[in-house]
Amino acid sequence: MTVPNIDVENALRKALALQGYVCSPSRTRGETGVDILATLNDQEIHIEVIGYRDSPPARSRDFFEVWFRAMSRVGMGATRCAIALPVEFERGMSKRALNYGTAWGRLTSAFPEIELWLVHHSSEGGPSWEVRRWLDAIRD
Repeated sequence: MTVPNIDVENALRKALALQGYVCSPSRTRGETGVDILATLNDQEIHIEVIGYRDSPPARSRDFFEVWFRAMSRVGMGATRCAIALPVEFERGMSKRALNYGTAWGRLTSAFPEIELWLVHHSSEGGPSWEVRRWLDAIRD
């Protein structure tokens, strides 16, 4: 089941707005920068979004790309970043974490600013997200 990036981004924008966040405008095609900059009071969250593709190698490439985009935000001074993934990624997350072994766990200590967010993008129950810690993926 393919889930386009835009579906995940739109659902997350709606969920963030319901929580009182103000989000940056959607980027136009070819425009660079963070996918969503969400602000609540004086707190900013730099959010990078990916969809879900049917092809496992494509999903891996997307995941690696979004990881490096989030990491670059930290390099530019962001203190809180999120990698927003459609909830479908949860199915393979523990396997991915186990494949990378201790390196997966080291991501938490090396980049405490980066969170994993699983986005519920379907219309059932409305859009929402849940924050997952990197090590939670190993325990599932």
